[in-house]
Amino acid sequence: MAGNNHGHTPAAWTGVIIAFIGFCISGAFMVIANPVGFWAGLAVVAIGGVVGLAMKAAGMGAPKPAHEDLAVVIAANKAAAKV
Repeated sequence: MAGNNHGHTPAAWTGVIIAFIGFCISGAFMVIANPVGFWAGLAVVAIGGVVGLAMKAAGMGAPKPAHEDLAVVIAANKAAAKV
């Protein structure tokens, strides 16, 4: 995992920070026994996920790795097997 960019993007950081704030809100309202505040905090958690996905769609997430064409890989494996 050290060789990739897993989670080290603005989209990931923003989504996690918003979700963390939502968990803190929910935890505080759970302790003071306020169900409305608890559910509002969980709504903030969901908003964090939506914001993270929207930022990823806008290009602020990790780029998708380029895969080799399957036909090229199969042909290379067949050529190596014949040798």
